[in-house]
Amino acid sequence: MRSSNPVFSRRGFSRDNGYAGFNTAPQAGGNPYAQAPTNPYATNPYAQQDTQYGAPQAPARGNVMTMDDVVSRTAITLGVVAAGATLAWAVLPVTSTSYWLAVGASLVAFVLAIIQSFKAKPVPALIIGYAAFEGIFLGVISEMFNERWSGAPFQAVLGTLAVSGATLFAYKQRWVRVTARYARIGMTIAIAFVLVMTVNLLVVVFGGADGGGLRSFGPLGFAVGVLAILIGCFFLTLDFKQIEDGITYGAPREESWLAAFGLTMSLVWIYMEMLRLVAILQGDD
Repeated sequence: MRSSNPVFSRRGFSRDNGYAGFNTAPQAGGNPYAQAPTNPYATNPYAQQDTQYGAPQAPARGNVMTMDDVVSRTAITLGVVAAGATLAWAVLPVTSTSYWLAVGASLVAFVLAIIQSFKAKPVPALIIGYAAFEGIFLGVISEMFNERWSGAPFQAVLGTLAVSGATLFAYKQRWVRVTARYARIGMTIAIAFVLVMTVNLLVVVFGGADGGGLRSFGPLGFAVGVLAILIGCFFLTLDFKQIEDGITYGAPREESWLAAFGLTMSLVWIYMEMLRLVAILQGDD
């Protein structure tokens, strides 16, 4: 995410390796979506070349990404988001000043995400900084929603957990198979969605209209919200595939920070859309 949401700009691990992008043309590092060969290092984009014979060598043990690395980094990143949100909720009252502070925090988070997306390697400080400012934004927005629709943030959190858990289950059961074609189609839909929402926002800001009701709290707004959540689920499946491939091919341990970064942005996307859906379902009280 480079669009208004940075999730579109960071699909894949470091741009230097074979996981960047979803090009179906043969790559020097091998196709990350192909079945793993008997010798996984035969097409491993992370394999080091033997300086004497030029043969690919397995990555050094102890310096490769594991599931524990991904889980721990993701827990840290989401923990910072949660801490920032809790602090903002507790300290900042619901006022117009707080709202603009939240907007400022979201812009800072966006800039940090964009900077990270252009880095060849993950920078933990940028990722943690993104999480902190994103947390401030979510805390203020969640408090505002809670003031008008009591309990909406808690229900949105439960909904996010349910949707992400169901997506993981579907992925593990191979009901969803992440292929290059799947990624291309999904990204086309996602980019088109963001472009339409951007135009809609500009119409609302400068035209003083409701933008055709695309983000209203009516039936059309609800349908658009459901579509947005499905797009968030699509992002999660890409994240799961990238993590699975990274572990299989022995990605460097530092890549676990990018995995955590991607998962956090996908979950934030789903939470924000879930918050809107809960508000719509509760009605205009």
